[in-house]
Amino acid sequence: MATHDGDRTAGRVARTIGRVVLGGFLAFAGTSHLTFAREEFQAQVPAWVPVGTDAVVVGSGVVEIALGTALVVAPRRYRPWVGAAAAAFFVAIFPGNVAQYLEGKDGFGLDTDAKRLARLPFQGLLVVWALWSTGAWRAWRAHRRR
Repeated sequence: MATHDGDRTAGRVARTIGRVVLGGFLAFAGTSHLTFAREEFQAQVPAWVPVGTDAVVVGSGVVEIALGTALVVAPRRYRPWVGAAAAAFFVAIFPGNVAQYLEGKDGFGLDTDAKRLARLPFQGLLVVWALWSTGAWRAWRAHRRR
């Protein structure tokens, strides 16, 4: 039994570290949207987005800061909701990543089609990371069993 409890504790610690790291990553990315990388992010906004590029960059930056902060400080009972919101955000911005590949837009070291294409699967990993680290995946599975 002690081994099972140790495994459970190790899993909880891993999820906590994962959640805090993801939160820090999002808060940093959001801050960069609003400050030193703003122009580079503006260049990434697809032309078909019906909102001004600066509004998209500022809006997504604010959302990233809010999600990153919530991932770190939200009480345990709200974490699955925060994880689901972060996962939904990663899904929502994925078309922009696809557009960057299809339109051949350079940015953040992604200066070849191969690099832009290689980036795309990582968006799925971010979705899984958000759901796993917040317990959203576990909460959804538990809810389905009821």
